[in-house]
Amino acid sequence: MSKLPRGKYKEKLSNVIFDIVQSLPKAEGYPYDEPSDLEEIRSRRKAYDLSKKELSEKELFDKIHGAWMGRICGCMLGKTVEGIRTDKLHPFLKETGNFPMHRYIKSTDVTDEMCDKYTFRFRARQYADTIEFMPYDDDTNYTILAQVVIDKYGRDFTPYDMSRAWLDLQPKNAYCTAERVAFRNFVAGFVPPLSAEYKNPYREWIGAQIRGDYFGYINPGNPELAAEMAWRDASISHIKNGIYGEMFIAAMLACAAVSDNMEAIILGGLAEIPCQSRLYKEVMELLENYKNGTPQEACFAAIHEKYNEHSAHDWCHTISNALIVMASLLYGKEDYGKYICMAVETGFDTDCNGATVGSILGMKNGIATIGEEWTAPIHGKLQTTIFNMGIVDCEELVKHTMKHLPKQ
Repeated sequence: MSKLPRGKYKEKLSNVIFDIVQSLPKAEGYPYDEPSDLEEIRSRRKAYDLSKKELSEKELFDKIHGAWMGRICGCMLGKTVEGIRTDKLHPFLKETGNFPMHRYIKSTDVTDEMCDKYTFRFRARQYADTIEFMPYDDDTNYTILAQVVIDKYGRDFTPYDMSRAWLDLQPKNAYCTAERVAFRNFVAGFVPPLSAEYKNPYREWIGAQIRGDYFGYINPGNPELAAEMAWRDASISHIKNGIYGEMFIAAMLACAAVSDNMEAIILGGLAEIPCQSRLYKEVMELLENYKNGTPQEACFAAIHEKYNEHSAHDWCHTISNALIVMASLLYGKEDYGKYICMAVETGFDTDCNGATVGSILGMKNGIATIGEEWTAPIHGKLQTTIFNMGIVDCEELVKHTMKHLPKQ
């Protein structure tokens, strides 16, 4: 199909194939149960009793500030090398004295010889030592977009509201893979949830998993509501594990606001997705292996063995990247820099994973635990592609987030 010339014939043939695939029954003996409907998802959860601590307003502000900056700095770390594979990334990091990774990659690390040697477009990248603010990125755009949606529609926004916001607030080039397809489907008149399904081969990729942070930020201690809001967002562009990824991360962030225990935070997040899903089972397997003493190197090697980073599908799938996030959170040993560096040096979707790991750790431990070596290059400013916003002040984003917390 991909080699056929574009035109009406290819379009008609693709429609036939799409209809055939959509109508196929589930394979006999398939071991997973993965609905996309919210109530069906909820009926397939395995409950977890999260122990919660009380927070003052100042403590909550510091945590949400940490989550925002944790996401931004983690994204910047991975943004420089997004798209590179580890067979090139690791030799480059070793040659620049940054392996194991422990700092931002700088423009001064890159020579003309290296650009030719590694066949990666280093010249076209942005570096922490040359920026004046955090450059725009979809991993941060969606967090701000969620804030704007809550402003416009309130905490009871619907999937349809979110789809309209996508059309109204950003250009089409701000969307990638599953999101780009969904955007095109909105323009063509499709509404959620059909907008997620129709001719969308990326619908279980990582796109939704990077969009759920804000719903965790504004629901501290309430992972169920955080996951529900994440479902309302994810269901416009994703199905099954694509949806679960966003629900899982949003719920984890809600748990991280009120818990100091990383295992509890992970289990609290898992409690909001189907326990017979691939995502749930693979995260639980990784967690059990960690508790049984699997070394860090073996854990990350197992992810690479199961998922091929040279395959676009594996590289950008929800589950492969969620596993990297979980492993980084478990093996990072309470050091913000180690957490985000581990997530990025492992490869796959580096900016997404660095951002998500940084967000969760920032929420758990607060802004004071993120060193100046990470925050200083950002200069407290974030660029966005959202219409009429331009460059925004990071602390103002935090103050605005506090306004969206549930009324006491």
